Amino acid sequence: MSVELSPEIQKEATGGDVLVQVMRRHGVDTAFGVISIHNLPLVEAVDRELNFVAVRHEAAAVNAADAYSRASGKVGVAITSTGTGAGNAAGSMIEALTAGSRVLHITGQIDSEFMGSNRGVIHEVPRQLEMLESVSGWARTIFNAKDVEADLEEAISHLGTAPYSPASIEWPTDLQYLSAPEEQRPIEQTAITKPEIDQASVARTVELLSRAKRPLIWVGGGAAGAEKELSRLLERFGAGLLTSNSGRGIVPEDNERVIGNFATTPEATALIADCDLFLSIGTHFRSNETKHYAMALPTPHIQINIDPAAIGRVYPADIGLVGDSSRVLEAIDESEWSSAPDAQWASRIKQTRDTVRKNLTEYIGGYAEICKSLRRQLDRESVVARDVTIPSSQWGNRLLEMYSRDTNIFPVGGGIGQGLAMGIGAAHARPGVPTAVMVGDGGLAVHLGELASLAGSGAWCVVLVFNDSGYGVLRNMQQANGFAQAAVDLHTPDFKLLSESLNLPFWRVRGAGTFDQALSEALAICGPAVIEIDVTALDPVPGSFVPPVHIPTRS
Repeated sequence: MSVELSPEIQKEATGGDVLVQVMRRHGVDTAFGVISIHNLPLVEAVDRELNFVAVRHEAAAVNAADAYSRASGKVGVAITSTGTGAGNAAGSMIEALTAGSRVLHITGQIDSEFMGSNRGVIHEVPRQLEMLESVSGWARTIFNAKDVEADLEEAISHLGTAPYSPASIEWPTDLQYLSAPEEQRPIEQTAITKPEIDQASVARTVELLSRAKRPLIWVGGGAAGAEKELSRLLERFGAGLLTSNSGRGIVPEDNERVIGNFATTPEATALIADCDLFLSIGTHFRSNETKHYAMALPTPHIQINIDPAAIGRVYPADIGLVGDSSRVLEAIDESEWSSAPDAQWASRIKQTRDTVRKNLTEYIGGYAEICKSLRRQLDRESVVARDVTIPSSQWGNRLLEMYSRDTNIFPVGGGIGQGLAMGIGAAHARPGVPTAVMVGDGGLAVHLGELASLAGSGAWCVVLVFNDSGYGVLRNMQQANGFAQAAVDLHTPDFKLLSESLNLPFWRVRGAGTFDQALSEALAICGPAVIEIDVTALDPVPGSFVPPVHIPTRS
């Protein structure tokens, strides 16, 4: 039932209307959050004028905003309360910081006149801004009702400056009510400057490229936005492409030059050893993708990164090019040069590509039909949001083809339990195609309440719950390293009953040949749905997966 306000208490414009104005200016139509006494004006305005997606936990709000940003290319907006609410969001802000996501986190704050008084105002917390600074790339407090629009624009300016990182604003509750769109001071626009490209280094790079016979390229997430330039270079250079997990899909993975996220396999390691020029673009060379830094890279090594500190940090670089990857690759492409790779190098690349995929397909047993069904039935533009679980780590991060980077969404920082909220955010960014979420029973339980958020949102999102009644990744790690099995076997809900209680369509899959039909029926719902896969019934039985975590030993 709706409640009409009497004429004498008709609502005036607030800071929420300023927020809406800024969001519209930047093409953002959705925000995610948890309503609170310390953000009422903001939520009311966004819900009235745009789209406010209510979630059950502040961490989920940030995860959803993060995935919305990755899938749409826009700013993701998360609105939380102050104090505990802001603290709840901090873990997911760390994920956004690790991933370099363009998330604007807006949290409340107690009334401005009481800030710093330590008198026990409800939700007061000391040094909240310091906490926000530690989990964000930029953090500010709004101090003046007339500065709201300018402060929000400054935050968004930060979000548009590479290397990207999230921004946080704490907004005192009284200033949320007292801010008005017509009273905002003029905005001072600051031009974003990009670093100059060292043309001498470009010339040296071109010289090495021209001489290379067996070249390889490795890309990470920092190569995003350079899709066209990278694809042209691959063909012109005659190179094979390795990727980190974050670099997947920048060049579509059905391209025969793309080996993908398989660098640690014996076949790819052999190819790397035979390479005579190695070009890395926008990657941190993370430990789990380099055999804990034990992987050897060939020389010469040319490294492109927008962060000067990244050049040579993990592996020595013979040439370091600092700048935006698309601009640097464009400068290389515009130079006059030609290459003549060995005639057999292209076939070596394809052979390696085919072999690593064939070997993994055979090793994962009954998972293979699920992987094939997902790729066949999902749209090329569908996001596959993956939590930290065996199917994701073992084959979802490698074998399940990605055709654009913005469909490849996963917790870069490796935190469990974020996949469902990411799926919700991605589904709102791409409502015209289905979103799939891959999550384990243990990870889903971290934010089980977000199933209710999904059900209430109506988003076209199919949740795949891989149920092995525990933390399978850690269970395997304990067994492989001689530890006693501890804290990994979980009391797991009946997902059928749970889904029915939320009016979510549900399928339970047991055994070979049963997943494809369930997925087809779930996708046809064009709304929220849940498929539970009984991992213990997979046939053939998959090979075990042990995460590539370094376990030190005494010499």
